[in-house]
Amino acid sequence: MKVNSEDMLLYAVTDRAWTDKDDLYTQVKKALKGGITFLQLREKELDDETFLKEALKIKELAREYNVPFVINDNVDIAIKSDADGVHVGQSDMEAGDVRKKIGEDKILGVSASNLEEAKLAEKKGADYLGVGAVFSTSTKLDADDVSFDTLKEICNNVSIPVVAIGGISRDNISKLKGTNVDGAAVVSAIFASQDIENDTKELLCLSKKMVKGEE
Repeated sequence: MKVNSEDMLLYAVTDRAWTDKDDLYTQVKKALKGGITFLQLREKELDDETFLKEALKIKELAREYNVPFVINDNVDIAIKSDADGVHVGQSDMEAGDVRKKIGEDKILGVSASNLEEAKLAEKKGADYLGVGAVFSTSTKLDADDVSFDTLKEICNNVSIPVVAIGGISRDNISKLKGTNVDGAAVVSAIFASQDIENDTKELLCLSKKMVKGEE
């Protein structure tokens, strides 16, 4: 299973920081109903056993909606859960080594913040790139902002899909218009929402307009 540019339109990254009212499974289901096109399970604090149990449950949920499902950073959990793939950052395992572990059939996403990182990731077997942070973000306090010019440069110089990430919300997503990015990855814009399903629908509509360059 590989990805295409349409899969990047609205890429949801989970964050259990906002699981006060609903558990993560319920939140993800609402996001899937709202129309997310890609799902990344991101867990930094869970032990491996709990993480694996959660990954297996959410994988089945994503498959009900025919949405690609990847694990953030943890290659072993991605393999054990038979997720569709894994997403790694620049400080995680090197992309070529990840590709060898997961095989050719799984999705490999790689974070990049400049053209050099982007081209190297593509060369090493990445199926798509996550580029950011395009806006300041509360999710990753150490993330460096990536200019729109850099985002556009990356999009114009790789042949794999590119999703922008970092502080993206319905209030600023339209600013990405003209960068040639394939979509937006969001965290709090979905999972901190009081109405996840409807806000997801709105974000998907806005992302489609942004990608097409429409007002």
